[in-house]
Amino acid sequence: MSAVTLKDDLQKFFSYLQSERRYSSHTVLAYQRDIKHFMQCCSLDEEQFIQWDEIKQAEIRRCVATLHRQGLSGKSLQRWLSTIRSLFNYLLRFNRATQNPAVGIPAPKAAKRLPQTLNVDEIDQLLKIKKGESAENELSIRDVAMMELMYACGLRLSELSGLNLQDIDWQQQSIQVTGKGQKQRRLPFGSKAKDAVKRWIKQRLIMAKENEASLFVSNRGTRLSNSSIQKRLKNMALKQGLNMHVYPHMLRHSFASHILESSKDLRAVQELLGHANLSTTQIYTHLDFQHLAGVYDNAHPRARKK
Repeated sequence: MSAVTLKDDLQKFFSYLQSERRYSSHTVLAYQRDIKHFMQCCSLDEEQFIQWDEIKQAEIRRCVATLHRQGLSGKSLQRWLSTIRSLFNYLLRFNRATQNPAVGIPAPKAAKRLPQTLNVDEIDQLLKIKKGESAENELSIRDVAMMELMYACGLRLSELSGLNLQDIDWQQQSIQVTGKGQKQRRLPFGSKAKDAVKRWIKQRLIMAKENEASLFVSNRGTRLSNSSIQKRLKNMALKQGLNMHVYPHMLRHSFASHILESSKDLRAVQELLGHANLSTTQIYTHLDFQHLAGVYDNAHPRARKK
């Protein structure tokens, strides 16, 4: 193999992730952070000429142990190992390595954390718009429309902020969503979301800049950022009297949990959420069981506490 610096290989790898794998800039940044830890752990310098086959499985195992001692969780270590495996798979593909030293190395088991959700009453409390001053009311109309649509369709934060006006099909009452890896899916939405979005579009005519494509805009008339949506939801929850930290993905979790609870159709929930693997969706079956266990505890004569 010809002498190439580590920096050259990594730049090509990150470019491959963006152009060929079509990963988001956020995902690529996570890969870069993981590989930075890998370089530090293996005492690698980006300007050195690298022979990747010199990195053995024992070094990867030592890195896992070191990062674990430093407090990295099992889940984070699983992601870290996945990043290193992806890097070496890329190097194998382009003949920069002949082995993948990260294959077969287990990470410490991650504790399963169930996603936080809102119940139906809390969703109703959150989305019940309150009258206020005219300027604030315009933003409230927008915020309710965003949250209604996020809950109605189980959208990720980036999917919501990336929506354009042309993505709405009013006849079919559906939206075209671009998810992870630029994969598209069409999602239906209900009458509550329809009414809320139509109310917002009337206000949008006043607020949006000319030729602005995005569905949801800021008071400057341009596309609303992810961080702005997070802040607006947090403030909206406080204003509506919800005594908890509410964040965008909580609405997606609530959507999945409520649909599964009613339909018992895990495959349909997988399609609606845009999950590549059914195993990702199965976390919501645990939530559904928690609900059933709660009903049992409250209803069964031998389960109720005296």
